[in-house]
Amino acid sequence: MNIPTTRRAVLLGAAGLLAMPGLLRAQGQLKLTLGHGAAPGNPRSLAAERMAALLKERSNGRIELRVAGSAQLGDDAAMLTALRTGTLDLSVNSQGAASAVLPELAALGLPFLFADATAAYGVVDGAIGEELAKRFEGVGLISLGFWDNGIRHTTNSKRPIAQPADLKGLKIRTPPDPMTIDIFQSLGAATQQINFGELYVALQQGVVDGQENPLANIQSSKLFEVNKYISLTGHKWECNPVLVSRIAWGRLKPEDRKLLQETAREATTYQRGLSQEIDRKLLAEFRANAALAVNQVDQGPFRAATATVADRWEAKPFGDFVKRLRAAAAA
Repeated sequence: MNIPTTRRAVLLGAAGLLAMPGLLRAQGQLKLTLGHGAAPGNPRSLAAERMAALLKERSNGRIELRVAGSAQLGDDAAMLTALRTGTLDLSVNSQGAASAVLPELAALGLPFLFADATAAYGVVDGAIGEELAKRFEGVGLISLGFWDNGIRHTTNSKRPIAQPADLKGLKIRTPPDPMTIDIFQSLGAATQQINFGELYVALQQGVVDGQENPLANIQSSKLFEVNKYISLTGHKWECNPVLVSRIAWGRLKPEDRKLLQETAREATTYQRGLSQEIDRKLLAEFRANAALAVNQVDQGPFRAATATVADRWEAKPFGDFVKRLRAAAAA
């Protein structure tokens, strides 16, 4: 059927007008990517998915947050580089990796600094957290809060750890976190840095004897399969900083920034509650597992053996921050 040119132009023009609202909606869409290194089922993974769902719901589907977990986008250090160069929008990162960019962040892991996770929340949600956020901005990152990476414990394949002397001669994997390295070297262990994604195989093959992590990470990454001994040292608390690329942040409209901050706060509350709930549940499960040996340690000797760590950190260039942090934790 031949349509006269003028009529065909009118029809095409009408079709274009009908399509325009859809085109405008597509142009208004905002797609962001969040990377993290946690395994499925980990509180970090579940909370990232919750944040994505909240963003989609609150924006009526306009904002899509793609979550890429299990280090799909590289390890935490690689994701930090991607944030700073603008090739990744968000990351729920690790304290160890982020401390390479912001060294004072590692001070949150001073040995036995916090009585429990709730005490840590009170500090990072106050003036200390605000100061860290300002310092993050100075290195090209926007902080949306601090998730709970748990009170950390020690596992190994050789023997129960009941006192610091039990760590002597053991090869312990630590993250690339100077605080954790300092703690375990003070306790007499030989430390080795291995990417978390490679840790299971390293333990399985005996490259290292043990490692330290919160119970949630020990479970979700199946580390208990290759480390029979779980010693509840509770030597430090760690955060997972929720970070946005300053480059990506600069492209967001004010209303989108506000929505991102609001949903991050809600996801933070959810993640922390989930982390504590899972910690209690896993402790009971591990103790009930006949294949595992779980022991509670007397922290006194461990505190004594690591007492000089805080003094060394107060002598660093950011020592004034460390002093303020210790004062806030003691308040």
